[in-house]
Amino acid sequence: FMESLVIVGASLAGLSAARAARNLGYGGRLVIIGDDPARPYDRPPLSKDFLAGRIEAADLALETDTDALEAEWILGTRAVSFDAATRMVHLADGRMIHAEALVIATGASPRTLPQIAEADNVVSLRTIDDAQKLRALVRRGGRMVVVGAGFIGAEVASTAHGLGLEVTVLEKSPTPLCGPLGAQLGAVVAGLHERAGVELICGADIAEFELAGGSVAAVRLADGRVLDADVVVVGIGAVPNTGWLEGSGIELGNGVVCDAVGATSIPGVVAVGDCAAWWEPVTGRHQRVEHWTGAAQRPAVAIGALLGADPATLPAVKPPYFWSDQYGTRLQFAGDASRADRVAYEHGGPGEDSLLAVYYAGDQPVGVLAWNQTKLFCRWRKTLEKLAATATQVPVPESAAAPAVAAAMAAAAPAATAAAAAAPAGV
Repeated sequence: FMESLVIVGASLAGLSAARAARNLGYGGRLVIIGDDPARPYDRPPLSKDFLAGRIEAADLALETDTDALEAEWILGTRAVSFDAATRMVHLADGRMIHAEALVIATGASPRTLPQIAEADNVVSLRTIDDAQKLRALVRRGGRMVVVGAGFIGAEVASTAHGLGLEVTVLEKSPTPLCGPLGAQLGAVVAGLHERAGVELICGADIAEFELAGGSVAAVRLADGRVLDADVVVVGIGAVPNTGWLEGSGIELGNGVVCDAVGATSIPGVVAVGDCAAWWEPVTGRHQRVEHWTGAAQRPAVAIGALLGADPATLPAVKPPYFWSDQYGTRLQFAGDASRADRVAYEHGGPGEDSLLAVYYAGDQPVGVLAWNQTKLFCRWRKTLEKLAATATQVPVPESAAAPAVAAAMAAAAPAATAAAAAAPAGV
């Protein structure tokens, strides 16, 4: 019997892990540690409805009246180290918590621009405190410069534009979302900014930030252009919060290195959420999935493996999925654009009010992007899930392998094959 299960990280992934543990019948001590003093809250609305003032902090709560976690909450202090030999988690306030089993759910922190990180009108949006600061700045109006045209940058730009601010978005890459969507569809997404009347400058190179009285007054580009700024939002990606695990013996790379069910190189330790680099059997590489659905769904897989559940009963690990609301348009994507060698429009196209594009590797669909095409997108997403379940599995490297993985794959294969055979043809 496992006497203590400790979850480090009290956001969506950590809460999902706690729910999964109780749902699977774990009745021992459950401790949830978080550096944020607030109870778990939903982050996607921070750049949209919360920023716009349509909802308040209380509306973001993730816990429900039906949660019966009976957990010990340690909030407002961070974990600073883990000793695998003694199974002790050391906290910044000096406390030590014994973890017979450990779930690492420490998420990621936004990359910052050190030269302006302390300026009073600069925000890197991650926490409710960040969002409250940004909301106060936005209410003053004026001109906003957004550095980075990723999901957070684009959503903040969209919200601020809707509130009447003059917005310029700077992106170093040739297109917005070039990484997750590829250059071709990234260029199409650029049209959303342009049609809304938001200035988007791709290939932007910032020469310097002009400071005045503790604030950024302007952003000077390498080509000589000067952009006045009343508020600056930095959205240039995030880095996994794994520094506290250095020296623990847990294998680290771009995140906590895990097998295909979240197990790490130390027995009894799993990782979930933005900090976890799970082995992706189809692509043959470790990948961090920094999306809401991954943090909500994958913990059930990891907890099941951790508690010794029959591998055949573990939930299927679905292809990455994300959505983003920008300028009245809902973007939805599932799959892996990096595997594609071509893109085909199944509905609509660039410049139209809705579209659906499928990414192909040869004749195999490997991803799908839609905007304002939810029903058709859902059908394609289910197709990708079926294909992923029946795809040839790439062996897990020894450094990230766990006995449960091979058993899980072997047990899942017949069920996946049967499901695919029963699926209707097409989408």
